Amino acid sequence: MKIVVVGTGYVGLVTGACLAEVGTDVICVDVNEEKINNLKNGILPIYEPGLDDIVERNFKKGRLHFSTNLEEAIVGAQIAFIAVGTPPGEDGSADLKYVLQVASQVGKYMNGYLIVVTKSTVPVGTASKVKKCIKESLKERSANIDFDVASNPEFLKEGAAVDDFLKPDRIVIGIESEKAKNLLHQLYDPFVLNGHPILFMDIPSAEMTKYAANAMLATKISFMNDIANLCERVGADVNAVRNGIGSDPRIGNRFIYPGIGYGGSCFPKDVKALIHTAQNYKYEMRILQAVDDVNDDQKKVIFEKIKKHYNGDLNNKTFCIWGLSFKPKTDDMREAPSLVLIDALHEAGAKIQAYDPVAMAEAKHLIDGKVDLKEDAISATENADAIILVTEWPEFRLPDWEVICKQMKSTVIFDGRNIYHKADMKKLGFTYYGIGIGK
Repeated sequence: MKIVVVGTGYVGLVTGACLAEVGTDVICVDVNEEKINNLKNGILPIYEPGLDDIVERNFKKGRLHFSTNLEEAIVGAQIAFIAVGTPPGEDGSADLKYVLQVASQVGKYMNGYLIVVTKSTVPVGTASKVKKCIKESLKERSANIDFDVASNPEFLKEGAAVDDFLKPDRIVIGIESEKAKNLLHQLYDPFVLNGHPILFMDIPSAEMTKYAANAMLATKISFMNDIANLCERVGADVNAVRNGIGSDPRIGNRFIYPGIGYGGSCFPKDVKALIHTAQNYKYEMRILQAVDDVNDDQKKVIFEKIKKHYNGDLNNKTFCIWGLSFKPKTDDMREAPSLVLIDALHEAGAKIQAYDPVAMAEAKHLIDGKVDLKEDAISATENADAIILVTEWPEFRLPDWEVICKQMKSTVIFDGRNIYHKADMKKLGFTYYGIGIGK
C-alpha cells in the first residue's frame, strides 16, 4: 500500500514514520525544502522521544521517503493524509487555508482512486470543503476520477506520540463509503492487534470527536485549577483533595493535577475553535468559555504570588526558571505558561535565568534578550533570589539542594506544578509557595 502524507510537522511526521514502521510505503511531502533536506539527513524539526530512531530506521529501509513534489509523490497512492497546520485566527477560528490548498493540489495531481483523509484537527464541515476543492480541481482538468474523503483525527500526546500511534487506545475514522472503510480498516488493522477498537462513524461525528476530547481534558484541568485557587482561600490542600476525588472511578486521577495552566498546540487552539464553531451556529459554549477564561487567568497566578512575596517590587530581583516547554518530554513552547510569566517578570524589571532540558533552541527564538539561558539546572540558580518551577521535568525533582542553597541569594521557591512537599522544602530552608495549598 502506498501512502502520501502532506505536512511534516508533529502530526504528519509521526503519522508517516509509524505507518512506515508496519511496512507501508510512505512519502512525506512538505513545501519547505530545508525541512525535507534535513529529514533526509536525519535532522528532525521537532523533539519527540523515539521518533528519530523510527524515522532513521524506515528511511534507511526505503519505506519512508521525503519530497517537496506532490505531483510525483501522489502517483499510484491509495491514501493521502492532509496533516498541515490549522493555526488559530484572531477570532479563535481554525484557519483552513493550508488544508484547502492541499486539497486543491491533490485534485490537480491525482491519477486514480484515492482516499483523501484529513488528519489535521479541523472543525466540523471541513471534509465537505475538502471534497468541494478536489471536485473543482478535477473539473478544471476535465478529469473523471473517483475519490473518497475521510476524517481520521489524531489523539497523540506530545512526549508519547510514537507509542500512542503504534498502540492506540482507539482509532476514530469518519467515512462515507464502504470502499473507504475497507481500505482504511486494512491500513490500521496492524495497530489494533491489542484488541482496542477502530471506531467508524460519519464524518461530522469524527471531526467533532477530536474537539470534544480535547475540550473535556482542558475542562478537567481548568476545573482543578479553580478548585486549587479556592483551596488556598479556605485553608485546604488541593493535593489531598485531588487524591480524594481521583480515587472515584467516575472521575479518575488523570488531568486533575493543579498547576499554572495548560498550553501547547492543541488545547488552547481547539477550545477556542470549538467556541467559535458554536458561535457560527448561534450557540454559546458557556462551560468552555469559562474553561478558556480560567486558563488565561491561571497562567498569571504564580506571578501574582511572586509580586505579593516581594511587596510588588521585583526590580533587579533575579529569578531562576526551571522549565520552559509547556509540558515535559517536548520542546514545544506554543502557548506555554512560561512565556506569560517571562513577559510579566521582564516588564516588572526582574532579571531572569532559565533552563529547560530540550527547549533551549526554541527558547532562543521566542525569548532571546529577555532571559539568560543557562546550560543546566544548577547554574540557573546561581545568585537567584528565587526558583520558579514551571515545567515538571524529572531532573528537577531531586536536584542537589545543598549546592543550590549555597549559591542562591535567598532560598525561596515557587512550585508551579506541586512536585515538592512543603514540609520538605521548609526543612531545607526554603520559603515555599505551591498551587492550591492553604496555610
